[in-house]
Amino acid sequence: MHKNTVHQLILEALRADLAMTARAVHSAYEAATHEESAPENKYDTLGLEASYLAAGQARRMEEIRQALQVCQNLVVRAYDAQRGIEIGALLCLEDAQERVQWLFLAPDAAGLKLDLHGQSITTITPRSPLGQSLLGKFAGDEVEILVGGTRQQFTVIEAL
Repeated sequence: MHKNTVHQLILEALRADLAMTARAVHSAYEAATHEESAPENKYDTLGLEASYLAAGQARRMEEIRQALQVCQNLVVRAYDAQRGIEIGALLCLEDAQERVQWLFLAPDAAGLKLDLHGQSITTITPRSPLGQSLLGKFAGDEVEILVGGTRQQFTVIEAL
């Protein structure tokens, strides 16, 4: 697996999300400012609700734009066996039930689900408990996190 390809998939997904959100912002703005959204009485809140939706969509669009910019600025480097896992690493983890998952430690854009040749890859960031605990680890290391009062243990199978 090539992490440069994964990085490009992240950028493509963010660009697609940004375009979709921009269309949603435009639609919400149109709905909020349309003449039919003008209140007919003091209980008519259609226009107000549409403006709240437009504002929320605009905030989401800005979050995606920032994530895209941060991810575009990421220089994907080869794994350094001396430094261990750092931002830009592509990882294979195994949990206590021997389930395997591939993760990309990104500077932003947590939770993206990517598909590379049938292999699912999820982006995480160092802001997550798992991402934080993985920084500086090496293949063969174990990490343990507490999620919702439950301890989860993972073994780093591979780090690229």
